[in-house]
Amino acid sequence: MNQKLENLLQLALQTSEETRERTEDLNIGFDERARTWEVIVKYHGSLDILETLNVQIEYLIAGYALLTVPEGLVEAVAELEQIEYVEKPKRFFYDVIGPAEDSCIQQLSRRDLSLSGRGTLIAVADSGIDYRLPEFRKADGSTRIRFLWDQTLRPDGENRRPPEGFRMGVEFNSAQINAAMEAETPQRQFELLPTADTGGHGTAVAGIAAGSSGRYSGVAPEAELLIVKLGLPDAGSFPRTTEIMRAVTWAVRKALELQMPLALNLSFGNSYGAHDGSSLLERFLDNAAEIGRTVICVGSGNEGANAGHLAGRIGESERMTDVELAVAEYESGLNIQLWKNYSDVYRIRLRSPGGQESALPASVEGGKYTLRLERTEILVYIGEPTPYAAAQEIYLDMLPLGRPYINSGVWTIRLEALKSVTGQYYFYLPSGAARSSATGFYRPTPDVTLTIPSTAAKVITVGAYDSTYQAYADFSGRGYADTERTIGVVTAGIAKPDLVAPGVGVLAPDIYGSYLPVTGTSFATPIVTGSAALLMEWGIVRGNDPFLYGEKVKAYMRRGAQPLRGETQYPNERVGWGRLCVEESLPNEKVYPFG
Repeated sequence: MNQKLENLLQLALQTSEETRERTEDLNIGFDERARTWEVIVKYHGSLDILETLNVQIEYLIAGYALLTVPEGLVEAVAELEQIEYVEKPKRFFYDVIGPAEDSCIQQLSRRDLSLSGRGTLIAVADSGIDYRLPEFRKADGSTRIRFLWDQTLRPDGENRRPPEGFRMGVEFNSAQINAAMEAETPQRQFELLPTADTGGHGTAVAGIAAGSSGRYSGVAPEAELLIVKLGLPDAGSFPRTTEIMRAVTWAVRKALELQMPLALNLSFGNSYGAHDGSSLLERFLDNAAEIGRTVICVGSGNEGANAGHLAGRIGESERMTDVELAVAEYESGLNIQLWKNYSDVYRIRLRSPGGQESALPASVEGGKYTLRLERTEILVYIGEPTPYAAAQEIYLDMLPLGRPYINSGVWTIRLEALKSVTGQYYFYLPSGAARSSATGFYRPTPDVTLTIPSTAAKVITVGAYDSTYQAYADFSGRGYADTERTIGVVTAGIAKPDLVAPGVGVLAPDIYGSYLPVTGTSFATPIVTGSAALLMEWGIVRGNDPFLYGEKVKAYMRRGAQPLRGETQYPNERVGWGRLCVEESLPNEKVYPFG
């Protein structure tokens, strides 16, 4: 077992391609035509030696890189002394279920009529943008988009090239966007700029953060925009880890090049991982947040009420527990993660809906084990702690045998403590967007349902509330309420989310030139992103506080957060420090010395 390889990658490498293709996650990152794996690495020194192995390298920031490795060479690459750790990509899901009226932004505008995000950059990495809409134009009709990178387009080697340092997609500048907008016909526009936001998610997010027209105004209507249309890894059109890391690197580099403060919006998440800040993506974002004058805002996800998480403890008096999982009909597959403290030793038994049982071995050479119950095959991977994570993972991937669906009904996982130090256990299912709404734990735990990467320590983690009722929105991912949590980087005493913003019925522009109410933490997040741009304009652009970026913006927002109905103690796992209030986030004595 190579400890430099994450558990999911080790399982994928030990599983046949035919079986991987039947799973939801194991084949992500594998290119069937090129016979290569795309992986994320943390490294030191030089990686030039990899070129002799026909490995393609994309250097990111802060000692991270993306490698495209020929099939069969992944483990050999991991053995190199320069390689510190390797992960495979994961899929991410958009957090979807008149912004800003309840975030004290209008009050701030009345105090300073010209505070609008001018001189700042807002980066939106999402499904793209309808660049033609008036919401993304200046008063003279020209674009407010400084650069647009469509990762889904194929470079032609001449006029259409990827950004410097990258191999995928095509980058367009403001002059090219303006030329397309001036074209006489939609067909000619598309010929000049062949990009489109077919789903509208990115257009809505960008509009909430920075839209501006006679009919509509986002939070920071004069901020300039960096737009990334994330790559499409499969038919589901969901972005994956590697595309997001490319987008963040590109945006941070552009902000440094343009010498402008940057507020970056990420409105998506995934449920795979220990939810403790230990994955390469989480640690990468922590590093990116410290480069330049940057603020990264990430939605907490919509898993709070999805029954996809269960946590508990096996105590001294009761050393056994049954975890019951409802599996809906027509579920083509399902994976289950169990995260535990390595000091605890559990005997684990799995029982199918028809009553067949099997015990999992305590350990297996190589970590992989396969069992069959009824007409379901279960791939089991028994992980070990890694150099970057102290938690132990047991991963179960359920696949159908001889028919399209796994066995439906009640599956039971029995945990028996052979040695109980903390007695804690944490189960996670895939994101709600990847499974039936009827599949879930019978006694779910709504706490610690933040999606990754909102679990990164140095991002601003944004939950949602219902501004009509001034109350927490139950779908919003909850954070760290467990004061006795003992695994991972994010342990007892760290509070997430940082705050909440309106996320129910938020008015946003759509790709048809109209406006629609949208719901989800996807749309609460750009309210905070736009607000970060306002704070940085006041501090950096206007010279009131040249150090108002990064953790300082987070601290100001936390201080200005206001209470919500039903919440009595702050910070808490539902709303963090409270609801966003931009007016109260700025020092009154500096804005109004006599106020």
